[in-house]
Amino acid sequence: MNKVSIIIRREYITRVRKKSFIIMTLIAPLLLAAMFIIPVWIMTQKDTELKKIAVIEDGTQIFKGVIPSTKYLQFEYLEGVTLDDLKSNFTKLGYYGILYISPKVTYIPNAVQLISTKQPPLDLTMHISGALENEVERLKLETYDIKDLDEILKEVETSIKLQTIKISDEGIEKETSTGIAMGVAYICGLLIYMLTFIFGAQVMRGVIEEKTSRIVEVIISSVKPFQLMMGKIIGIALVGLTQFFCWIILVFIIISIAQSLLLPDMETLSQTPLPNNIMSSSPVVQTQLVDMQELSEVQQIFNNLGNQNWGIIIVSFIVFFLGGYLLYASLFAAIGSAVDNETDTQQFMIPITIPLLLALFVAMGAFQNPDSSVAFWFSFIPLTSPVVMMARIPFGVPGWQIGLSMIILVITFIGTTWMAAKIYRTGILLYGKKPSYKDMWKWLRYKI
Repeated sequence: MNKVSIIIRREYITRVRKKSFIIMTLIAPLLLAAMFIIPVWIMTQKDTELKKIAVIEDGTQIFKGVIPSTKYLQFEYLEGVTLDDLKSNFTKLGYYGILYISPKVTYIPNAVQLISTKQPPLDLTMHISGALENEVERLKLETYDIKDLDEILKEVETSIKLQTIKISDEGIEKETSTGIAMGVAYICGLLIYMLTFIFGAQVMRGVIEEKTSRIVEVIISSVKPFQLMMGKIIGIALVGLTQFFCWIILVFIIISIAQSLLLPDMETLSQTPLPNNIMSSSPVVQTQLVDMQELSEVQQIFNNLGNQNWGIIIVSFIVFFLGGYLLYASLFAAIGSAVDNETDTQQFMIPITIPLLLALFVAMGAFQNPDSSVAFWFSFIPLTSPVVMMARIPFGVPGWQIGLSMIILVITFIGTTWMAAKIYRTGILLYGKKPSYKDMWKWLRYKI
């Protein structure tokens, strides 16, 4: 056991001192945090460039004043000016663009044109389209001679935002978000896939390097092949865990800092007295209400992130990462011991790569339906369970399913390690011959 610990220490210290390890440890948390922070940051950003838009109607003025101006959008309704005259010099006149409205817009949807020297932003086009759609609907309803039409339209206008609440067996309620759960599930499943493949491949390359340099012949004279294989696998596993714990700490630090920077003082904004009639209030107050709503949505994103059961997620991630890594690393080690160079590994890599890729595809389906029969059964198959189960856990998985999947994974890892050790013991000292599946089957039948 002392010899195994020496090998573990050597593998661990050698790898954590590499520049690549340090760089990835620092860069990966930034990328992970950015996946959460950038969408939130985008929500808080506004286009502060003042845009003046000239509005020209063809022969009518039925849409005059329909499109409301905002703090950064000004619509000027021009009369006595043709579209062709304005096209040539609208930028010199200080206009961002020209909005041309044809009277045919009531029955031809594309009878509105926004002419500009730049590609207009989505917010601008949606603002114009929404205002015109509401006015066209109002004009069409007027033909039915409905009294108090404007008041009726205001009363029937409804916006519904579905709030999801997750209740535990103890009756504890937490507000959740399907989008946040999908994001966490995607990141967890993808990380398991990438880390298992990356660190497993490191085991294989390490074995091949020691074999081709003949260093292994010296090492085998002091330790048993099984001890060498396990020391290398466990040492690299500890490297992966070290990197993972560093990632967790750095990601939470970055997100906490971003939360304090992106969210202004909500309490100060919420204490602002509001008028009784919001619709008739000034544009400044209405802008303030919009800001409060946007900040509330951003705060809700961070709250939903905090409401995830991070204890179960982190513990499950560690267990499934270790189980999946140890399972695949033993197979990678067996392949590395059987060949003389990485080129010869291709024929043996396919049976290992296919289950991992399949697990990733099933995990993507689990984002949509985590309780489907496909996701359920693949979360118990050892070769796919680490990725698929981690894609299901953020949505809520019964404890017995997680426990059973872990037990099956551990039992399978023990079996694959035993098989890999038999291949490793024979293949590590064979040179100059390309092994086949038939040869590896013979090695498996040798008695240790």
